[in-house]
Order: sequence, then C-alpha cells, then structure tokens
Amino acid sequence: MLRKLRRGAALGAVLLAGLAALALPLTRPERAPADAMAGLEGDATRGARIFDAAGCAGCHMAPNAPDGEPQARLRLSGGQEFASPFGTFRAPNISPDPEEGIGRWSALDLYNALHFGTSPEGRHYYPAFPYTTYVNASRQDVADLYAYLMTLPADATPSRPHEVAFPFNIRAGLGLWKALFLRPGWVVTGALSPEQTRGRYLAEALGHCGECHTPRNALGGLRRDAWLAGAPIPGGRGHFPNITPARLDWSEADLIEYFTSGFTPEYDSAGGHMALVVRNLALLPREDRAALAAYLQAVAPVPEAPS
Repeated sequence: MLRKLRRGAALGAVLLAGLAALALPLTRPERAPADAMAGLEGDATRGARIFDAAGCAGCHMAPNAPDGEPQARLRLSGGQEFASPFGTFRAPNISPDPEEGIGRWSALDLYNALHFGTSPEGRHYYPAFPYTTYVNASRQDVADLYAYLMTLPADATPSRPHEVAFPFNIRAGLGLWKALFLRPGWVVTGALSPEQTRGRYLAEALGHCGECHTPRNALGGLRRDAWLAGAPIPGGRGHFPNITPARLDWSEADLIEYFTSGFTPEYDSAGGHMALVVRNLALLPREDRAALAAYLQAVAPVPEAPS
C-alpha cells in the first residue's frame, strides 16, 4: 500500500512538473528584441501630443496637484489610487528621477512596458496600467513619448505599493492573463475614412476609452462584444456611460465641444476623472478631437452591455 502511495505521489509530481513546464512560456514576461527601437529618433514636441492623447498626467500626476497650476500636472510623482475587485492599485512615479522614477529607462524599456506590460527588471505589470490599449501604439510614437517624458521635472517621491490580495498578488499568473487578453488589433474595423482611422488610433491605441467604458468579464478582460457599451465603476458607486451611438446621440459638433470645454448639449459638465480626460483632450489639435468624434459615430451601436 505504501509503495502504491509513493508511486502515486511520484506520478503526481511528474504531472505537476509537466504542467508547470507547459505553463512556463505563458507566464514568462515578454520583451521586444534589443534592436526594436533602433534607428528611431524621438521628438519631444510630437511626444507632448502623445502624452496628452494617452492621458498620462491624468493618472500619474500627484493626487494633490493644485488645479490652479498648469505645470503641476507635469510632475509625475504618482500616488493616485484605483480601486478594483482585484485590489487597490496606485499609479507609480514616472518622472525622470533616476532613483524613484524612470530616469534610468531607455526608449526600449518604455516600449516593453507599453506593449508587453513588462518592467525593465522583467516583471509583469498589472493591467491597471492599460497596456492592452497601448499595445497598438506605434514605435515612433513611443520614441516621441519617451523623448518628451525625459524633459519633464524629476520628482523623488517613492512609488507606493499596490494592495492586492492572494491569489492576484502572484504576478506569474499575469502571463496567463496576458495570453488571453493582451493582443494587438483594432475593435472597430471595416471601411473607415482617414478621419475615423485617426480617431480609432486615438481611442484604441492611446486614449484607452475602452478601459473605462467597456464591461469586463470575470477575469478582468475587456468584452469586445460590448465595446464602449458602459460598465460599472470598479470599486465604487456609479456607472461609466454607454458611449456607442445607441445611447450617445450627440452630433459631431456636440462631441467636439465636449472634448474642448467639457460641456454637454444640455449644459451639464464633465466631472470626476472625465474632467481630467477633457483637460487632456482640449490640449490636442482640433482635428484630433474631430477625429475622435468621427470614430465614436462609427462604433457599432450596443443598446446595453449584454450579460
């Protein structure tokens, strides 16, 4: 009997080792080749436009940044909290500080973070950092963004740790999550005008509209079948609205005005985190806001998020 138990335990260990070996390629953080950014010169002026379109300041500026100081949004010391069913995540310091920020990063490090959710040390980032959207950003835009980030003021504020309970604190499992949900490609496809195509890039590669306005499945993956159809606010009360044409019936002019001033056609105004989004969009050229409006009108209408 004892011999049978030992034989069974040994067989179980072999099976577990085999499963671990099969899963290892999926759990290992992915990186781009060492020459992925070779030959690309970053332009900080263009990078400022990428920075605003991607909403970097909205998450990474200090939580107590004074509204009356426009430059305060450029001090990217991090610290803002984002509650979710999986734990509370805190935006890190991404200022050029060499110790507490990203001052020692290369453009390739930034590319790996944005495209693969992988840190310079080879660790998985949690998808509270919306790399599932940034994976569609072009290499040139990443180079330009890097050039701009390196011009911003350094801040030595240490990043605060996330509060994530077991089993979500096991980062190796994020490799499996990425295998399911991290992939490049567009949600809105078909014959798009050049303006709609630009708007799609702004929404699906930089602006990460879907990260808030699209419902998620039980594992936290975006449900593309209900793209932009609205979603509960994670860890809080309320609901991100449905912004497909089934519910958002504003004209293109209405949308452009909202992206510029924050005022709706009913003379209401953007609030909460959306006010920060509008602040970023207002800094973009008008043609970008018009492109985003044209894209939203091309999204498939979804009356409500299917359950």
